[in-house]
Amino acid sequence: MTVYFIGAGPGDPDLITVKAKARIEACPVCLFAGSLVPEAVVACAPEGAKVMDTAAMTLDDTHAEILAAHKRGEDVARVHSGDPSLYGAIAEQIRRLRKDDIPFEIIPGVPAYAAMAATIGQELTIPEIAQSIILTRMSMQSTSMPEGETLENFGRSGATIAIHLAVRNMREIERQLIPHYGEDCPVVVGYRVSWPDQEIIRGTLKDIRMKVRKSKITRTALIMVGPALAESHEFVDSALYDPAKPHVLRPVVGVDLVEPNNT
Repeated sequence: MTVYFIGAGPGDPDLITVKAKARIEACPVCLFAGSLVPEAVVACAPEGAKVMDTAAMTLDDTHAEILAAHKRGEDVARVHSGDPSLYGAIAEQIRRLRKDDIPFEIIPGVPAYAAMAATIGQELTIPEIAQSIILTRMSMQSTSMPEGETLENFGRSGATIAIHLAVRNMREIERQLIPHYGEDCPVVVGYRVSWPDQEIIRGTLKDIRMKVRKSKITRTALIMVGPALAESHEFVDSALYDPAKPHVLRPVVGVDLVEPNNT
């Protein structure tokens, strides 16, 4: 018996991986986070499977279902949104599985920031503008942030920042990031990206708060900030395809080679 932590992707059932779909199709027990994972994703569970929405369940509840399945010798598909390694709350589940000597496997999924970049049709790492992406969130009543992991500190990098679970804190985002990015820095807010009712809001650190307020979005949104998000750029082409910069996969006789990279 194995518990499969499955990344369901951002919401669009077509964005689930082949491996993830195959595991759901084979597991007689399927526990899915229904607040973020549409039922269409788990509709491929086998006939007669026990399919449960865990949105209203506690950690004790879900672990009890896993223990029961373990006693029956049945595999469990534990389906989370996006990629389970990001804000998936799987660490505490894994701790219990290890304590009870229950095998598990993690199957990655398409993260929300990748789906959002695809939706807005942009690369997040632009040569000489931004070459790093910071994935973070903001403190909430339930969970605080570690000391030092603040937007203000991250803002000093100038990188592209993807902020989860923070759409109700737009004023604080504005306050902490304007000193580092400037009030005209591009911001994109994506609500339920890849779902049928998705909404994309573009703005700047100066005006995005009012745009989000007008849209009445209060949850299930990803906020991305950084100069790489501008809709047009003046930037140099990457070295990867530059004929003047050969590398080991495209050598030129008599020219020193450089290692290829993705930029």
